[in-house]
Amino acid sequence: MTNAPLRILIADDHDAIIRGVQSLIETDKRYQVVGVAHDGREALRLIRELNPRIVVLDYSLPELNGLDVARTVQREKLDTSILLYSMHDRQEIVSEVIRAGVRGFVVKSDPQQHLLTALDALSQNRPYFSPTISDALLEQFLNSAPNTPGSILTPKEREVVQLIAEGKLNKQVAAHLNIALKTVETHRSTAMRKLKVRTTAELVRWAVRTNLIQA
Repeated sequence: MTNAPLRILIADDHDAIIRGVQSLIETDKRYQVVGVAHDGREALRLIRELNPRIVVLDYSLPELNGLDVARTVQREKLDTSILLYSMHDRQEIVSEVIRAGVRGFVVKSDPQQHLLTALDALSQNRPYFSPTISDALLEQFLNSAPNTPGSILTPKEREVVQLIAEGKLNKQVAAHLNIALKTVETHRSTAMRKLKVRTTAELVRWAVRTNLIQA
């Protein structure tokens, strides 16, 4: 009796990336793509519903970015391993995603084989980080693990900031998150105070600079 293929979810906001990753994964009969998501909220919903063994997750997703998806998976103790598949490899991103429980990280510019190697590792409960994510960078994180500006925000503050930076009004954010308008205003003002920004434009620039949203 053969083992059932491992269930994989792909989350990326670019159809071409999804098609490419799905095609690559399906060359290996050990894996089965059970769903795709185009934004972070859809990804989180499908993780909860489909219970994939591994999710191949982009960092820069609309609605809810990959870092906060990973944090929610960790907080809710969902039985899914996160493989971050991103164009970003900056130190602060690596530090935060490791803290968020991400076990695999492959850079999109790496040869495709790294993605399959990462899936192999995670399927055996072993971490895998792209060679592009240098040993020196990981060592520096493990030795110092400094807080980055984004880490001082609560998960809900980050959600509110992302949606505002994506152009939604306070009342739209309230409806989207199913919370009171006053709560949105409180989260927004608290986040701006923590980040030491005074205007929405500055908040958007911070979100772009920290890859919370794409420019």
